[in-house]
Amino acid sequence: MQKDLRGVPEFDIMRQGKDYKYYEMGEWKVSSSGKTIPISNPYNGELLGNVQACTKDEVDHIIATAKENVECWETTPIKERSDVLKRAAKLIYKWSEHLGNILMQENGKKLSSAISEIERTALIFNATAESRDQLLGETLVGDVLEADSREKISMTYRVPLGVILCIGPFNYPFNLTGSKIAPALLAGNSVVMKPPTEGSITASHFGVILETAGLPPGVFNFVTGRGSEIGDYLSSHPDINMISFTGSSSTGQRIAEKTGMKPLLLELGGKDAAIVLDDADLEMTVRAVVSGAFSYNGQRCTAVKRVLPMPSIANELVERVTEEAQKLTIGNPAENKDIGPIISSKQCDYIQELIDDALEKGAKLKCGNKREKNIIWPTVLDYVTEDMRIAWEEQFGPVIPFIRIQSADEAIRISNQSQYGLQGMIFTNDIDLAFNIAQELEVGTIQINGKSSRGPDHFPFLGTKSSGMGTQGINYAIKNMSRPKVVVMNLTERGKLVHECVAKEDTP
Repeated sequence: MQKDLRGVPEFDIMRQGKDYKYYEMGEWKVSSSGKTIPISNPYNGELLGNVQACTKDEVDHIIATAKENVECWETTPIKERSDVLKRAAKLIYKWSEHLGNILMQENGKKLSSAISEIERTALIFNATAESRDQLLGETLVGDVLEADSREKISMTYRVPLGVILCIGPFNYPFNLTGSKIAPALLAGNSVVMKPPTEGSITASHFGVILETAGLPPGVFNFVTGRGSEIGDYLSSHPDINMISFTGSSSTGQRIAEKTGMKPLLLELGGKDAAIVLDDADLEMTVRAVVSGAFSYNGQRCTAVKRVLPMPSIANELVERVTEEAQKLTIGNPAENKDIGPIISSKQCDYIQELIDDALEKGAKLKCGNKREKNIIWPTVLDYVTEDMRIAWEEQFGPVIPFIRIQSADEAIRISNQSQYGLQGMIFTNDIDLAFNIAQELEVGTIQINGKSSRGPDHFPFLGTKSSGMGTQGINYAIKNMSRPKVVVMNLTERGKLVHECVAKEDTP
């Protein structure tokens, strides 16, 4: 039996029975559509609750509310905005176990990882609050560049963009949504949150958290509903001033096509390749590959999605990874099993398609290829070739394809041939060679002797090609969610006085 989602009195206002409400202007509301969307536990299929299927009219009203409340929040002193985030962080820590339990049931992440996700979000809120100096301006004098521009003084300060639409993913519905909300609020914007369908319940708790932390009504609002029904309408709405989205590359591309000149911050898919050279530390590499590929069932954009080993190390690496994969525990995420359910049966079917295609074309199965409901056993495929779909398509599941290579140049070619460009990995003791290879890889980040990873959260995080647009990370997000505003003062009288002083000095 799953743990009852009730237990924190402050959260009771969010729901009516099994039905969760949406949030606008500090009020919890039921959609006029009369429709809800069921959210079920991917492990056992039990109904967790229903979220509102909001209408386009309700979307209009929510966005109008957010727009009306930008000015009141923009004029709130930056320190006070920072203090709200700090109070929110304390509440997130306080409720982390409860929220983690909800998250575990909603997306199948093992309990310890789910609680860790909540706590990491509190860390992001705190660190964002401490980064308020990113909003400081600067003063410039004109004569630094032009001698006759001494009378010109530029004062630059940062202002919010307006209404920011924050759309999070199912795999980190609290953390990656929170990493958008915190910098948006610090910068003085109002926020409209659209949580992922699988993850809506967990993310909805931001309403209670921010209200309790003292955020004024109307500054944070959220709408729930299927992306297929309101997603395009939301992202193309003329009163949305910026979109921060994490999700699939296909959805990100669709958003980019529909939004025109709106600023975008997109975190999309990946096909992160681990290049393993002859002199790599095998023990370290095995740990990194197994953890990187199988944590949260491989449902991470930064998961190790393919391994490219050199000939002299390939056999032993494959065998040791297979051995470790077979040690992973399978089952109930509430019991902290290493491998739990994939988010949906549809995604399981897709992963199975990729495995079947590889095996039909000659890949060698080392372990796995077993499915029970929404659980797919950790699967290792050796001798994967470039004509197999899994060499290029993002599996988003617990499958490691090994593509054996003959040279570093071949590894670079295969890595760069991907439509994705999120991260790459190089395992070697030759740091000079690692840096040379790193310069050739067409990705946002290269990890040397470590698995691909998003954090720490103050590091820049970005992708090239179909993997994203813009740079994330706390300070980068604050800058992306604000803009410089410049006031130039032309001090003609000051200039005249200076020239008169010079003239007097020249008089005998």
